[in-house]
Amino acid sequence: MATTVNERPRLLSPTYAATTVGMFALCAFVAFEATAVTTVMPTVARELDGVGLFALSFAAPLASGVVGMVAAGGWSDRKGPVTPLAVALLLFAAGLVVCGTAPTMEVLVAGRVLQGLGGGALTVCLYVLVGLVFPPLLQPAIFTSFAAAWVLPTLFGPALAAYVAHVAGWRWVFLGVVALVAAAALLIAPSLRTLDARATGESSPRSRLVWAVVGAAAVLALELLGSRRGAVAVLTVVAAVVVVVALRRLLPTGTLLLRHGLPAVIATRGLLSGTFFCGETYIIFVLQERWGLSAGVAGLALTGVGLVWPLASWVQSRLGPRLSDVAAMRGGSVLVLAGIVGLTAAVAVHTSAPVAVAAYVLAGAGMGFAYPRTSVAMLAESGDSDRGFNSSALSIADSLGGALAISASGAVFAIAARADGDAFVAALSLGCGVGVLAVLAAARTRQAAPRSTS
Repeated sequence: MATTVNERPRLLSPTYAATTVGMFALCAFVAFEATAVTTVMPTVARELDGVGLFALSFAAPLASGVVGMVAAGGWSDRKGPVTPLAVALLLFAAGLVVCGTAPTMEVLVAGRVLQGLGGGALTVCLYVLVGLVFPPLLQPAIFTSFAAAWVLPTLFGPALAAYVAHVAGWRWVFLGVVALVAAAALLIAPSLRTLDARATGESSPRSRLVWAVVGAAAVLALELLGSRRGAVAVLTVVAAVVVVVALRRLLPTGTLLLRHGLPAVIATRGLLSGTFFCGETYIIFVLQERWGLSAGVAGLALTGVGLVWPLASWVQSRLGPRLSDVAAMRGGSVLVLAGIVGLTAAVAVHTSAPVAVAAYVLAGAGMGFAYPRTSVAMLAESGDSDRGFNSSALSIADSLGGALAISASGAVFAIAARADGDAFVAALSLGCGVGVLAVLAAARTRQAAPRSTS
């Protein structure tokens, strides 16, 4: 799209307004379904008699999202972003419909898989479109709007989801978004018609998609098998081995060993996600079960994180070079660990609900402090030959790290429940263990030896 010579391009100028609003809305809808549904998921699990699959309902979209990201990236490189974007929208909408009409928890989890595939692919396609539709002068602004689109659902989404569930039922938390997704797609459709259906860059190896599928399936199988009784549970070991093999193919050499430098940076990102999202998965559930809070009141915990995460991110950005990337990652990971340990302790001794919420919010502050610096550190450790691979690896570690921790915590939750133990404490304790690994990984992010790019 082009503007007149004398007109300074603006995101909301007539040329770009519809596309800007449509892209912002699609990002916000993906974010809403990724975060706000946390408020209603305990109700969903109880109503569908599927508490045993509660953790899997969170791990599923994270794991399948990796497949969507890798598939959409390669497809966009080969054929351009228009067709993959259309498929992503259909998958995302189909997932919403399946979730909203699910008669059982198993069907709902299947819908969450579709949501993740569509949401992951949609995010990648939108990033590709930014480079094709908007001039370089506007690209930083549109990416800033994407960040805002993820923050707003965290602030207002939990209360909105709780209200919709109270007034119309939890199914409309999913179904109500379908029409909005269609409206947003119509807004960006005119800009898509101006694009050529051609490749936009060098295609990535298709083997990455294969390993993404294998890794995602193994992560989900880990929870399903680990929560079962008897000999079937032994297959958990097989699933774990498959996860390790897949991650070795998708991440830089040495990542799983926390090797100094870039591998430790990638590992830190994945372990931080695993620690934090383990807490996020159970915070609303435990506030309702142990303290009897309503979904709306419990959702204030998510709102608190929505406030402190961007604030902590702003603080670390203002410190700039006075705070090294290594120090930010170390400090942030310690805060995340302190938060998840505090949450676990609050649940174990059944202290007041505000203490549990404050611990979770502290973990959110740690994420805001460390999370952006993992991206900066990754780019600093990358060259022209491996920047794309490393960027992809960071996103894969982010999503699969969270999915793996949630799946493992779900298995631990089920085992503890069968043994008449405290299932919440058991699941959150696993998050504490992941947090310890995050601190260890962050301590090794300083380059100590020549890095490997394979």
